Amino acid sequence: MNNWLTKTVILLSLVSLLNDVAGELLYPVLPLYMASIGYGAIWIGILEGCAEAIAGLTKGWFGQWSDNRGMRLPFVRMGYLISSLSKPMLAFFASGPWALLMRSSDRLGKGIRTGARDAMLADQVTDEKRGKVFGFHRAMDTLGAVIGPVLALIWLSFHKGKGYKSLFYFAFIPGLISVSLLFLIKEKKILKTKSNLPPSPFTAFSYWKKASPQYRKLVGGLIAFALFNSSDMFLLLIVKNIFNHGVYLNHASYLVSADMLVISFYVFYNIVYSLAAFPAGILSDKFGPKRMMLIGFVCFTLSYGGIALASWGVISNLWFVLLCFLVYGLYGACTDGISKAWISTLCEKEHKGVALGLFSGFQSIAVLIASVSAGLIWTFFNPYVVFLSAAIMSGILVFFITFALKSPRVIQHQSN
Repeated sequence: MNNWLTKTVILLSLVSLLNDVAGELLYPVLPLYMASIGYGAIWIGILEGCAEAIAGLTKGWFGQWSDNRGMRLPFVRMGYLISSLSKPMLAFFASGPWALLMRSSDRLGKGIRTGARDAMLADQVTDEKRGKVFGFHRAMDTLGAVIGPVLALIWLSFHKGKGYKSLFYFAFIPGLISVSLLFLIKEKKILKTKSNLPPSPFTAFSYWKKASPQYRKLVGGLIAFALFNSSDMFLLLIVKNIFNHGVYLNHASYLVSADMLVISFYVFYNIVYSLAAFPAGILSDKFGPKRMMLIGFVCFTLSYGGIALASWGVISNLWFVLLCFLVYGLYGACTDGISKAWISTLCEKEHKGVALGLFSGFQSIAVLIASVSAGLIWTFFNPYVVFLSAAIMSGILVFFITFALKSPRVIQHQSN
């Protein structure tokens, strides 16, 4: 076994896989469920935006607290437990406010665990192998995002679109298993600076002032992009809009419903993401994260630009939209885990929790703005503008990364 693939890396990756099975069992179904009880694009934008804002205000906060206490594992356990308990909530009451409570609780759990978990992963290896670690973790995490929707697809195919509520109960099982695995992990305490909780969620934002210039440039560019990159729920909604009445396969009599297409496309995207994440991490270690991030954002520009054309009615072919989802999966594989690996090289070891948590926090707040804006644009203007504006911003980010950022290896070479 390679020295980067430690017991902690394996267990944290399995925990993420199982938690994503639970979460992604519900995620592609949630916009369909919300639509079925009378809530449209604006409400979905508010739902996702508020949930992500809660995560955003807590990621850096709890990441900083884990730095202060010199411990990561208690935060990881508590975060996953809260997320697991939130899953069956929507089965009890079919209402928008209850959906908001469910998503907010789930995101609160994510906020508690994210900075501490990412810091634990980063601490397992040296800078030169972090791409592999985060790539492997993202691959396992996204494998769960494949298994969950596949289970939802099988369930709904047998229940003809009427089995939404029981899915929320079923999601409780893999969530609890994931929490139990965390008790197999042992943690070595790091340097303890303080033990108290930072006075407010905004305390973590003070790290921005003492962060390195390269950290601020990288995070600033990624957050500017995130302001235009709304929740993936809008991507699922646009598939339903494009193929509103479903499609016939091979001109035969078998009609695939729009709801089944939505979940199938989401499964396909996650399969691509899962298969590509680990190789992307390896290539990031070999050639540097900058090159992989550039490839990723070029993929985003192409995929969202294509979706904009499809939603505009220019090209609404089934295979063209499927190709856009394939390219979108490559974008995720080349950016998500790799961006965290890159950021972890731009901060001190004792600040990894707050540095990674702050980045995730800024991202979540940006998603709040992007998702609410997307809901308004979708309702009062035109859905294709949501995707076109994000594609344009991604293209701008490609130029920013190319000319304004140095690769970690260059930074290390200059500091030696």
